[in-house]
Amino acid sequence: MNTYIKYLICTFFSGLFLAPNSSRAQTEEEGKWWPHPLWGAEDQAGASNWNTPEKVLQAVSLVKTGKVYELGNVYDEQMPLIGSRSYELTVSEVPTHGPSGAEQVVFNDEFLATQIGQVGTQFDGPGHVGKRMKVDSGEETEVFYNGFTTDDIKSPTGLKHLGVEHVKPYVTRGIMLDIAAARGLTTVEVGYVATLADVHKALDLQGMSEADFRPGDALLFNFGWWKNWPDPNVLKDTPYISREVVDWIIQRQPSMVGSDATLDGGLRPNVHIDLTLKNGIWNLEWMRFDHMVEDRMFEFLFIYTPIRFKGATGSPGRPIAVG
Repeated sequence: MNTYIKYLICTFFSGLFLAPNSSRAQTEEEGKWWPHPLWGAEDQAGASNWNTPEKVLQAVSLVKTGKVYELGNVYDEQMPLIGSRSYELTVSEVPTHGPSGAEQVVFNDEFLATQIGQVGTQFDGPGHVGKRMKVDSGEETEVFYNGFTTDDIKSPTGLKHLGVEHVKPYVTRGIMLDIAAARGLTTVEVGYVATLADVHKALDLQGMSEADFRPGDALLFNFGWWKNWPDPNVLKDTPYISREVVDWIIQRQPSMVGSDATLDGGLRPNVHIDLTLKNGIWNLEWMRFDHMVEDRMFEFLFIYTPIRFKGATGSPGRPIAVG
């Protein structure tokens, strides 16, 4: 039985046996949101579970020209960094090793010191976001995706559970929503909050509708904010999506989301809480869509593979689209 059929069955029986508002249980601000209604109590992969062989075959069929689009920024010391995060790559000596042997071969190594999953184009994995709350015992603790607590995951050498190594590779159908174009701009205004009306306008301009979405799609948002990278001010007053758009995304059942900012802003981090923490819809931040916008490439084969750092909260990577 394929994953989509399982999803339909799960949704049907949930409607029979749960309370009238239970279909929104994963977006409620109060009370337990776990176990995940589709992936189960032990799941650590979240919506990457949508990445099935069937989904791969659907996505590959979208390739028409074979043109590859780079969707990630280069990692270097000029990257804007949030807070105390750092990035330093050194090659202490050139050559680092050698010469050796009859051929006098030499080698170079590098040393990288950084918050490996939380700089530059970055993927927020299962263990990145939690929320402090009161649990059944009456005690307060931090709760993460699928009900895992601080005691469950804490370890100085990497998370014991919810490490990014549990996320499955993405080879799926990608859809880009051009919010900047919906605003009649190449870059949205500072601090702009994208609404559901913007989403519908973008779909209309792209010749698409809500009926075109399928569970497991990668849903990407273009604000045109990539034009500001790597100016340090790119981190200030970033555009983001409204709560109504977050709820709309949850209903679409994507395998992940991404953008050329973080998608989050305002007083409440709706994306980090409602998408990542409560629904396991992981978020790829600080992408770029320059050539995609030029070619009006809105539907494509999307490929991204988080690096399997055991116990890491996130991952760098090189996302690409193929048209």
